[in-house]
Amino acid sequence: MDRMVQPPLVDTTACLCRVDAGLKTVAGAKKYVPRTKLCLQPSIKPSIHPTRNKAARSNRSCYQSPLLPGLPDDLAIACLVRVPRVEHRKLRVVCKRWYRLLSGNFFYSLRKSLGIAEEWIYIIKRDRDGKISWHAFDPVYQLWQPLPPVPKEYSEALGFGCAVLSGCHLYLFGGKDLLKGSMRRVIFYSARTNKWHRAPDMLRRRHFFGSCVIKNRLYVAGGENEGVHRSLRSAEVYDPNKNRWSFISDMSTAMVPFIGVVYEDKWFLKGLGPHRQVMSEIYQPETDSWYPFYNGMVAGWRNPCASLNGQLYALDCKDGCKLRVYDEVGDSWSKHIDSKIHLGNSRALEAAALVPLNGKLCIIRNNMSISLVDVSKSNDLKGSTAQHLWETIAGKGQFKTLVTNLWSSLAGRNRLKSHIVHCQVLQA
Repeated sequence: MDRMVQPPLVDTTACLCRVDAGLKTVAGAKKYVPRTKLCLQPSIKPSIHPTRNKAARSNRSCYQSPLLPGLPDDLAIACLVRVPRVEHRKLRVVCKRWYRLLSGNFFYSLRKSLGIAEEWIYIIKRDRDGKISWHAFDPVYQLWQPLPPVPKEYSEALGFGCAVLSGCHLYLFGGKDLLKGSMRRVIFYSARTNKWHRAPDMLRRRHFFGSCVIKNRLYVAGGENEGVHRSLRSAEVYDPNKNRWSFISDMSTAMVPFIGVVYEDKWFLKGLGPHRQVMSEIYQPETDSWYPFYNGMVAGWRNPCASLNGQLYALDCKDGCKLRVYDEVGDSWSKHIDSKIHLGNSRALEAAALVPLNGKLCIIRNNMSISLVDVSKSNDLKGSTAQHLWETIAGKGQFKTLVTNLWSSLAGRNRLKSHIVHCQVLQA
């Protein structure tokens, strides 16, 4: 019997499977290429350009492992959002799904809506060599938490601003570089991702300026610049929703502010004018207007100060153990909240910041000791009975006792090793 005649092998270079670039596989070529012209060489792969099977990939996503074995994802998320914030750094390294969950806005927005978001204190310090460092304090567990290093451009910067937007983003902006001079740079740290990010630069270079946040918009005004007219009148605002800076009305006169506060949705500033005279101005965002002012509030205004629940507070002593409250009706700082326990006049014990924390006022000193004052209960109390409203928190390994401070003062060794530049509260 004659052998069956086999179709000749097709040369690879002349294989009709490759004639049409749109025919990616041999199977697809069968519809248009005669059977006798198909490539029969076993060394040729069925697919010249392998592609992923999209259907298979979508099927895999349907069968991905659950967040917590044995629980649906919505119930697992309900459990994970209740884990204390101090443990979130560990949760991120469990698996990729947990990392993506804790790096997104949904997780922390849910914590905020449930009322379980936690506030931490973030302190930016400058040491005796001019280096900038920063620290985060957990008031619940009273522990200092590790943070990523400050970006290089702000490691030695002077006169830069610091503010918080959206409750979880800490912005550093402007300032003076020792080599490059005044900066327009803006960066921000996210408490949700524990990372630094870039933001649009300011419109003007400036340092030693005033800044505030009103209705989640960042305002910047005054300051200095390297130029013929060093003191600045210009002001600008940053809207995070638009991710854009824009100019606002100029100040009445150029000013280098040294104290400022937001009170009743108005920005109060006090600083030095072009001739180094003390002056004060107020800015109203609704009308975009500045005008000078001077009243009993300005006369008794001291730094640091803060506004909480419609009341304006300021420190009345150097170590921050006594508060004064502004009386708008009498236009005076007549009311005081005294702890009756004064620490001393050492620069290490000097109060550097006053910020709201969980409905209380938080006083931070240069030696990193922290006091909390429950001012909500001070309305019906006299100054002599306000001692129980004060609570002292000692950061781990940071508190310097009064006895140690006294001995170092007597020995003449109390030169300030470091001091606090900025202090803010972030929520996550």
